[in-house]
Amino acid sequence: MPFLPEPPQRHGAASTATDVAVLLCNLGTPDAPTAPALRRYLAQFLSDPRVVEIPRLVWALILHGIILRVRPAKSAAKYATVWTPEGSPLKVWTERQAKLLQGLLGERGLRVRVACAMRYGQPAIAATLDALKREGVRRVLVLPAYPQYSGATTASVVDDVARWALKTRHLPELRFVNRYHDDAGYIAALAQTVREHWQRDGRGEKLVMSFHGMPERTLHLGDPYHCECLKTGRLLAEALGLKEGDWLVSFQSRFGRAKWLQPYTEPSLVALARGGAKSVDVICPGFAADCLETLEEIAQEARDAFLAAGGQRFAYIPCLNDHPAGIRAIAALAERHLQGWPTDAPHADTLALQRQRALAAGARE
Repeated sequence: MPFLPEPPQRHGAASTATDVAVLLCNLGTPDAPTAPALRRYLAQFLSDPRVVEIPRLVWALILHGIILRVRPAKSAAKYATVWTPEGSPLKVWTERQAKLLQGLLGERGLRVRVACAMRYGQPAIAATLDALKREGVRRVLVLPAYPQYSGATTASVVDDVARWALKTRHLPELRFVNRYHDDAGYIAALAQTVREHWQRDGRGEKLVMSFHGMPERTLHLGDPYHCECLKTGRLLAEALGLKEGDWLVSFQSRFGRAKWLQPYTEPSLVALARGGAKSVDVICPGFAADCLETLEEIAQEARDAFLAAGGQRFAYIPCLNDHPAGIRAIAALAERHLQGWPTDAPHADTLALQRQRALAAGARE
């Protein structure tokens, strides 16, 4: 396999740029809320064997023969309801998170470059890693924006980095964050957003914590995702001082006919309404940033289902997005994983010495 071309070496040059980077990776998004853009995005997403664990030949026939002929137009219509003037909400929030994370780490004295990338769509992980190498980065902390580990999400990011590494001659040092589902800062940030919502808008009768679903068979095959979602829910309930019966963990975004992790979110909300619950608050702790699954599936579809079943008040509590507590939690997480790497800003005399050496090397050439 031929290796990708390496960026030119700058021998003897004084470097004032950081050689340490944090790569914040999220799932991805189509380029536009259109059927062609969704077809490209879904083709990449649903072709990942980490996402769909069905024999490749069988799945290829289903994907290209049925799904990619029907689903893109339907998904595009849904994306159109949440699209912003700046673009996809997921991309907008992730870019903002990266910018704020770099600023906060800088305030804490860490000289670190923060970039964001998407597992599917743009900006791609491989292209972003190439760009970081051209900037002189030699160490990369890969931080998937998935609090709970799953083979379909976190491991898929690692796969994509590994594919890039197979084609790269001069590899940077790499570290990965696998999970932060029980991180104290993350739980505290979630709890703060719930309290702020209650103080501003009042408290519903029940707090529903909706996580993205996975096929149930993944649990039996050893994926820890289900257990980590339950732990996040329990820790958040404890942080809020909730009693048993005040809260519920559920799972959304089912796809296909297979049995998925239960209880399912929308049927649970309908059951609550029919059982006499008049008001609910819903939060999605497994999503680092608001996206189609939170803004359309929960804040629109699930809300409509709850109200149609007799509920009177449905409140969606946004993801952490650019909330200061959320950025502080991610910054603390990154800082712990960066320990041992040269992240201190150089002193003025060190920079002066580097410049002198570079000038001397240039004079000799």
